[in-house]
Amino acid sequence: MRTVATALAVLFSSSAMAVGAAGPAAADSAKALPVSSYGDLAVDGVHKRVYISDPAGNKIVVTDYTGQVVATVPNLSGVRDLAISPDSGFVYAALPGADAVVAIETVNSTAAARYSTGENTGPQTLAVAGGQVWFTYGQESSRNLGSFDPAQSSPEIVLGRLPGNTWTDAPELESAGNTLVLGFHGTWSGLAVYDVSTGAPVLCKEGTQADARSEMADFALSADGTQIVTTSGTSSYEATAINAADLTRTGGYPIDAYGPDSAAIAPDGTVALAANSPYDKDVFVFKPSATQPFRTYTYGASTPGGDIIAAQGLSWAPDGSRLFAIAQGQGGTYLRVLDDAARYPVTAVLSAPARAARGKQLEATGKLTSDKPFPADAKVTVVRTDLDSPKGMSLGTATVAADGAFSFTDTPPAGGDVTYAVHYAGDAAHTAASASAKVDVSRATPSLTLNRNGSTYSYGADVSFTAHLGTTYKNRTVEIWSDPFGADKPKKLLRKGTVDSSGNLSVTVDMTRDTTVTAVFAGDARYAPRSVKSTAYARVKISTSVAKQYKTAKIGSTSYAYFHKKTDPVVTTTMTYYKNRAQKLDLQVYYQGKWYDGGSKYFKLGTDGKSVVTLGGTHETGYRMRLRSSYVNGSSGDTVNSTTHGAWKYFYFTK
Repeated sequence: MRTVATALAVLFSSSAMAVGAAGPAAADSAKALPVSSYGDLAVDGVHKRVYISDPAGNKIVVTDYTGQVVATVPNLSGVRDLAISPDSGFVYAALPGADAVVAIETVNSTAAARYSTGENTGPQTLAVAGGQVWFTYGQESSRNLGSFDPAQSSPEIVLGRLPGNTWTDAPELESAGNTLVLGFHGTWSGLAVYDVSTGAPVLCKEGTQADARSEMADFALSADGTQIVTTSGTSSYEATAINAADLTRTGGYPIDAYGPDSAAIAPDGTVALAANSPYDKDVFVFKPSATQPFRTYTYGASTPGGDIIAAQGLSWAPDGSRLFAIAQGQGGTYLRVLDDAARYPVTAVLSAPARAARGKQLEATGKLTSDKPFPADAKVTVVRTDLDSPKGMSLGTATVAADGAFSFTDTPPAGGDVTYAVHYAGDAAHTAASASAKVDVSRATPSLTLNRNGSTYSYGADVSFTAHLGTTYKNRTVEIWSDPFGADKPKKLLRKGTVDSSGNLSVTVDMTRDTTVTAVFAGDARYAPRSVKSTAYARVKISTSVAKQYKTAKIGSTSYAYFHKKTDPVVTTTMTYYKNRAQKLDLQVYYQGKWYDGGSKYFKLGTDGKSVVTLGGTHETGYRMRLRSSYVNGSSGDTVNSTTHGAWKYFYFTK
């Protein structure tokens, strides 16, 4: 075990990333639905399809589990309630406008059979229980319950299954196995539980609003038929939990938003509620008998489909993997897919040393956090990504302790940025979670040199620059770049290649400007990146000529141009051109055995690189003189070349 001091040192010198939090998961989505109204939704867990009825549009829209529309079933007059057969072979839909129930085959989402329920029956709600399709039918004040057996070759439609019972409004029907529950909405709210195992509805228990909720807006029946959850859209901040056997209240699910009007129960008993409120939380998810939600979802009014969840607009996937919600607002109608809504959110954190030595063991620690304890066999997978394993290498698994803590050790074989990533795949009660931490693992510094630094060359000289790379691990590639002085010449890659057996790589540079040459080694798993620079300098081309002399003759061993006193010499300088460049003209006079400065002046070059200067004024006779043209780095208007002096030109004035 590590000491406390070591643990603190790792914690405070580490980088860590946490992933996973309460609320919607990253995969949660919302897709717009091509509907003009909403009636009901049903989920086919075998083919992973969601069916949404559109009464005004006389159609059913079919989506996949991501909300993407995959089919439309048209010509379904006033289609309302939906129910899935136990084997997911068919979706049954009530068609009040056609006095019929239609069976939609789920493999291809096509209407396979239509069952007429009789003139003016207008079936409203339906459910599948005890091998029969049950439906409510009739006009106001004379509604009753009917059924048929779809397994028969010519099913008989049986009406009046509850003689002596008539209702103003069609009750909601929910089923589980052989249990059929009727739920009455409105001012008088009640529940009636029937056993239909014999083919006939046998009343088990009936209760009024004293047992349920007044103004009941929706109710849900658990998959085993033992629990009921009712909601009231107008008079409460709570849903009611009810025992289906005797319709007694067993508890409540309080929410901090007014008027829950949608309820759904997952196969494991997880309860989802939705509130009819555009400004509060929208969806609340509870574990069975809990009094606080372990997940909530909030969609702002500006979010697409974020105004409210439709009444009776929730449904779980049969395996509990997703919760589907119909959201309605000014932007239209949306199907929200809430992944992992039934599982507890997990947050993962991983800490590792910020720096470590290559080849030395390090330890990383982490923790999974959730409101529910993790199973005893919980593990996280560990992957290391480095320069030798850019796609990642598995380091096996680390066991998660009861408090969610875990740790692992590793000896990094490669240096540089090393990333350790852990992933918890999730379990029946927990979502997946991941975290990562980056470690800067040390690398040796390679030997890298480049010659010619500080050397000066004539304009246009071809100069060979050689980079020498010392010992490395695997990478023997070097890049050589040139960067000529001046903003008009960009940095350029001259060569990229493998050094020879002596570790050398050479390039030739045409030295027309001062140039910085850079050799770059990108590094490898054991040696760090490195670059070295060599700055070499280039002179300019200069030539100077004088004109209008009457002769040329030597004084001693030096040739002089002779001018009459009244003749003005013309000096022409040709120099390597650069924008705004000027040449410096220096004049000197020879007196008593020494040359003395006679003045200097800068003259701008033309775009052809020439400068023509006439030496006017009163010319003194009997004195030896000389002049030269120069480029002076900085003073001549730019800094792209090294200071260069032209040859002296000698002249002499006579009468």
